[in-house]
Amino acid sequence: MKKPLLIIILAFVIIMLTLVGMMINNNSIIAQVKKDNKQYEIYLGKTILGTDVATLMNRVTEQNKKKNLPKDEKGLYIDNGEDSIRVDIKMTTVDMTYPMETFIDNDIIFFIKNFNLVDFKCTTIEYHKKTGRVSKIVFEEIAELEDTEDFEEE
Repeated sequence: MKKPLLIIILAFVIIMLTLVGMMINNNSIIAQVKKDNKQYEIYLGKTILGTDVATLMNRVTEQNKKKNLPKDEKGLYIDNGEDSIRVDIKMTTVDMTYPMETFIDNDIIFFIKNFNLVDFKCTTIEYHKKTGRVSKIVFEEIAELEDTEDFEEE
């Protein structure tokens, strides 16, 4: 009578420990995703300089390289649906959107030289459906208004 009861209790304890371990692991994964996303979400709705956009493009490129993400025939990182990240730059002065690889592959120094003091606003952040991780960040160039003369009504 003691032996079957001991086996049942032991099985119950093993099941409970397994469930607790899975919950702890799941919570740590969720915490890591939130931490990773936060480093990009701080930009949403904010205006930053081109130098900061270049730094972010470099960081995202390095992360994609560490994950060994392949590129397509155009040289763009392929979305893996889990942890790939893309940065798009919308240039309002020419009404074009460019992927970060355009600037990274053609020497990021050119981007910094030409857009270092240009303001960009983070307008969009998208997430992977499967993992909840940031998948795409869009920055839009804020075009400076030309100086206009103030005139008074007479």
